[in-house]
Amino acid sequence: MIIAIPLENGQLSEHFGHCSSFALVQTDASNAITERRDHEAPPHQPGAFPAWLAEQGVNLLICGSMGPRAQTLLTENGIEVVMGAPVDTPENLIAAHFQGTLEKRASTCHH
Repeated sequence: MIIAIPLENGQLSEHFGHCSSFALVQTDASNAITERRDHEAPPHQPGAFPAWLAEQGVNLLICGSMGPRAQTLLTENGIEVVMGAPVDTPENLIAAHFQGTLEKRASTCHH
């Protein structure tokens, strides 16, 4: 599985569309992290992030806030979206997700 996390200063970016980079994290069948690659975010244009993430083979996106259109585009590209995650490192967020302890809050983005 490849999990994407939008980043700002090495931690989860609170707003998906304004991140500076993405952590792409590979996990194995036991949910252990096997590889992490950080990539600069593509230029911000409508629909660019979902298409780029799909090209990277992403299966799951853990994010903070995101508008409904981005969520729809990600889902249409076969990417599961977990929204409302707190600011933290990719490793901590992934561990909490797989342990079922990831605290989620409502998305504040409506565009």
